[in-house]
Amino acid sequence: MAPPEARSPGGKPYIVAGMPMYNEEETIGTVVTRALRHVDEVICIDDGSSDSSARIAEACGAKVIRHRMNRGYGGALKTLFMHASEMEVDALVLFDSDGQHETDDIPKMLAPIHSGEADFTIGSRFVDGGGGTDMPAYRRLGIKVITAASNLTSDLGIKDTQSGFRAFSKTALERLRFDAEGMELSLEMLEDAHDKQLKVLEVPTIIRYDVPKGSNFTAVSHGFTVMTWALLSLSQKKPLLVLGIPGFGLLAAGAAMGMKTAQGFTMQVDNIIGSGISAVWIGLLGLSLMATGLVLQSAQRFLRLLLVREFGLD
Repeated sequence: MAPPEARSPGGKPYIVAGMPMYNEEETIGTVVTRALRHVDEVICIDDGSSDSSARIAEACGAKVIRHRMNRGYGGALKTLFMHASEMEVDALVLFDSDGQHETDDIPKMLAPIHSGEADFTIGSRFVDGGGGTDMPAYRRLGIKVITAASNLTSDLGIKDTQSGFRAFSKTALERLRFDAEGMELSLEMLEDAHDKQLKVLEVPTIIRYDVPKGSNFTAVSHGFTVMTWALLSLSQKKPLLVLGIPGFGLLAAGAAMGMKTAQGFTMQVDNIIGSGISAVWIGLLGLSLMATGLVLQSAQRFLRLLLVREFGLD
């Protein structure tokens, strides 16, 4: 593959847009056409689609790389990064093929990379100027929770770790490595960028939720997968935080439950003993009264017999 200089007049940076694609025939043509207004080439990774997505993307001017079977979001990105690196592109812009991301924001995403301010930019919904049209409240809450867990691990302070709208410099493409095949890749990529001291910057963008199809992942499955990965990663990097605090909490809870149980047992014992003592006391009192009655009755009979014998009284 020829270097970018051979393909871009005047040494202009060669910019490629890439996107994973899985059964997106309703939107892919529009997304490819709009993206080509801002980049030199569009690459679509067809991740085992069974519809006409690949044919439509090619007809609209995109280069399509096909997976024979569905490998998942992470698998598609691995293929995309490999091809972008082989092409020696100056920057890669990544976004979804379902139309959620605003392609007119591509220049904003690339500006910090061209200026050297960042190696890796994220189109953020949660910084000033960003947002999501008709974003469901449960999705916003889920993203906030996942982002909080991720930031405990990486210390990057990113506000929107789940945005799929991202841009990478040539340096980032050369250094970033990731293993995940699913959506947890979004966090793994950030952690790797932090470990390799890449500069990450959030850029405000608007993400749409009124697109025809939307994400292939349900909010629950996506959230569970990514959150599980975040907690596992956090447990490896900050075990005292992940294991120590919950451990102390469980210890405290166990102690409280033990004390409550002991208190309940003591109360039960007190009740048992109290009732028992009362029963014994009442029983002994009854026996004493019965014995006293018998003694007095016997004494009365004895005295009566004595009076009869001595004085003839009846």
